[in-house]
Amino acid sequence: DLGFTLRESLKPQKNYVLYCQSCGDIIVKDRKFRRVLPLPSENWSALVEEWCCHPNPFARSTLHPQHDDCFLGDTFFLLNSGNESHMPESPIVICKRCKTTLGETVSSDTIKYYVTEVIIQPSEGSFSATPRSHFLQSMVAQCLLELSSAKSTFRFTIKGDDGKIYILIWLLNSDTLLVESLGSFSSHSVFTLFGDIFMPSSGPVGTWDAVKVLYQPCIRSRNKE
Repeated sequence: DLGFTLRESLKPQKNYVLYCQSCGDIIVKDRKFRRVLPLPSENWSALVEEWCCHPNPFARSTLHPQHDDCFLGDTFFLLNSGNESHMPESPIVICKRCKTTLGETVSSDTIKYYVTEVIIQPSEGSFSATPRSHFLQSMVAQCLLELSSAKSTFRFTIKGDDGKIYILIWLLNSDTLLVESLGSFSSHSVFTLFGDIFMPSSGPVGTWDAVKVLYQPCIRSRNKE
């Protein structure tokens, strides 16, 4: 559901549980957030020179959540680790059960979790497994929608940790509706394009909101320009 976003779903003074999206293991249990605050754009510092007539006053400033804070970025969220029994020894945070990378340590008391690897749900709910590919597509689509709405831009790049650009993405529209028949065609001896597949007897029909994108891979030194 593209209408569901982390910014809209997280509310202060409510208890949440963090799950590993890959295996469902509990990462953080019953955490009540006193404040849920959005972070500036990840590239905000690049625009400071356009607004300040003197050297960047925020060059050495960092935004770290305090006790029971949750700071939301475009592709991650920051939590204070004060309630955790111990901090990870490695800068990379992994799931204890399936060993999937969940995030990284930012400082001695701050952990950055990636929104593509962790699911946050209210404590009174239960974990419901979502196919990995569907979850990733949904999260990427949400990020594209939020960024395009906030910045009025529709062209994006996906970079790796090494700074290399892997994919160019152009958001074409965000009001596409996908319709798929969930019925089985095994009982039909003859397949017709406009036949029984659209009849109620063929089974239920599923609909999903979707975004339409144009993408260009940038791998193996191709399309550098």
